[in-house]
Amino acid sequence: MQVLLPDDTKLTVPDGATGRDVAEAIGPGLAKAALGTTIDGQLSDLMTPVPDGARVSILTKRDDAWIDLARHTLAHVMAQAVRERMVADGHDANAVKLAIGPVIEHGFYYDMDLPRPLTPEDLPEIEARMRTLVKEDLTLRRFTLPRDEALAHYRDVEDPYKQELIQDLPEGETLSFYEQGGETGFTDLCRGPHVPSTGKIPPHFKLMSLAGAYWRGDETRPMLQRVYGVAFLTKEELEQHLWRLEEAKRRDHRKLGQELEIFTLDDEIGPGLPLWLPRGAIMVEEIEALAKEMERKAGYRRVRSPHLSKEDLFLKSGHLPYYEEDMYPAMELDHVRYFVKPMNCPFHHKIYAARPRSYRELPLRLAEYGTCYRYEDSGALMGLMRVRSMQMNDAHIYCTEEQFEQEFLAVIELYLQYFELFGIDEYVMRLSKHAPEGLGKKYVNEPELWLKTEAMIRKVMVENDIPHVEAEDEGAFYGPKIDVQIKSAIGREFTLATNQVDFAQPRRFELTYAAEDGSLQTPLCLHRAPLSTHERLIGFLMEHFAGDFPLWLAPEQVRVVPIADRHVPYAERIVDALDAVDLRAEVDTRSERMNAKVRDAELMKVPYTVIVGDAEEEAHQVSFRSRQEPEGKGVALDAFIAHLAAARDARARVITPIT
Repeated sequence: MQVLLPDDTKLTVPDGATGRDVAEAIGPGLAKAALGTTIDGQLSDLMTPVPDGARVSILTKRDDAWIDLARHTLAHVMAQAVRERMVADGHDANAVKLAIGPVIEHGFYYDMDLPRPLTPEDLPEIEARMRTLVKEDLTLRRFTLPRDEALAHYRDVEDPYKQELIQDLPEGETLSFYEQGGETGFTDLCRGPHVPSTGKIPPHFKLMSLAGAYWRGDETRPMLQRVYGVAFLTKEELEQHLWRLEEAKRRDHRKLGQELEIFTLDDEIGPGLPLWLPRGAIMVEEIEALAKEMERKAGYRRVRSPHLSKEDLFLKSGHLPYYEEDMYPAMELDHVRYFVKPMNCPFHHKIYAARPRSYRELPLRLAEYGTCYRYEDSGALMGLMRVRSMQMNDAHIYCTEEQFEQEFLAVIELYLQYFELFGIDEYVMRLSKHAPEGLGKKYVNEPELWLKTEAMIRKVMVENDIPHVEAEDEGAFYGPKIDVQIKSAIGREFTLATNQVDFAQPRRFELTYAAEDGSLQTPLCLHRAPLSTHERLIGFLMEHFAGDFPLWLAPEQVRVVPIADRHVPYAERIVDALDAVDLRAEVDTRSERMNAKVRDAELMKVPYTVIVGDAEEEAHQVSFRSRQEPEGKGVALDAFIAHLAAARDARARVITPIT
């Protein structure tokens, strides 16, 4: 058979040749350096047969992609080390039941059913044994077994997890196994790919943590033990990753949310249902004020809608067939079923339909910070980032097809204004499209409209030089969209903003407008949420700024610390003066020492700590320490207040020092 090399050279190799055979056919030097392959662009290993006609590239240490081969093999090495650890404790080797051990970003994990729970104290010993197995340079061998023989083996060792995995595979699927260290070593059911031997694994790896994980993510199935590890090509990459993890702990919004008194979660209220504390409520109101200001300038009109509706609304919108598993269960009253709303759009469609519309009214932009409820899986809940109750920065734009490009682009430009304001420099705009095989199931069955609207979005992005990537099978059920993936200062990535095209719901709701020629036409609808939800945005901002919020967003902007009790009246007059221009300030009147009060203000990350004593009071001045500019001494009170008010009004991230 023939394979195609990266330079388009055709190479003849024996039928059934593996990646190693291809490397040897190219030359002995490459065969010695080879670590893996890519076959038609997919990462593979030297042990896997290459299909006739495939394009093959041999990977060496010069190719970063091979690290995932090492990570996958490390999952097997870790499982072997854990099994040996259990045997050393007096347990039978077959008492260790192995589930799955995939590669993940930066590393790997393995889910295991063990005869005793692992503890953090076990990890250093397991890691030490892994390093020994790596140094032993155990050769990996790939082999296949018939389905019945593989099932019989796992019945003999009483491993229900591997049996289930095999039974769920298609009848004709090849069942491959990888063995390391010979028949007395370690063997695992696995698709691969792997490095050729454990000695090829770079030494820059570390076991990180333990966690519980339900088998196949199902809360009704057994709880397994998951061991996480990371691995990199260089020592510097590993150290950078470990530093980033420590920084992530410091910036974790769940930790900061408690320390800075921003939000809380309570078991008696329920998981994923956050309570905003007074300081958090201030942040919510500031962000909502920002959105209202920006939307007012952009011609949006504000509306309000109830928190629940009869099921008829969601049947008409199509959400119930496609989305019911993500909604809270129905409530029944007087033989009528009601749902709490998972999104605002059906309500806005009803507001649009409240009276006849003319083309002269379009585009019509309806905005609402509506509270929505979605039944996220409990395993997916994470602080404010994934919740079940959310206040969404939602709006729906009803427009003609001719107005589409201008309206879609205006939403993208609004994103960019927000990103500049918050200092979001790393983001990717993703055109999320449908998958033809999902039509009628996951997506509205309108293939021509899908292709048309995807092309419309692509045209806007390309003609306006807006960088983006395209992703198959990521669209909303009613149309394609632009999702914006952002990165925080610690590299945490998630979707913040979305701009969706909806060609289905306007027709479902029979939305029309009188065109210029008198005919009734159906508008296009854009669903947009540039600031996501209050919950996700504030969670992101806590991590992005590490709690050091810009002055305009800080819950408490000024803490006034009187040096002695006799300075309290002057401190209170300062707070009154700040309050008069809507700057948030408090006086610390506790009987603590001044240094302790200043330290507490620092811990609460208050942007400005004003310290006043005799000199300041006599001269009607302030001295201050700031997290946002150099400290000031003997600054006129009026000048200080004007300085802060100007920075607040500009929503400045960087404040020019007061002169």
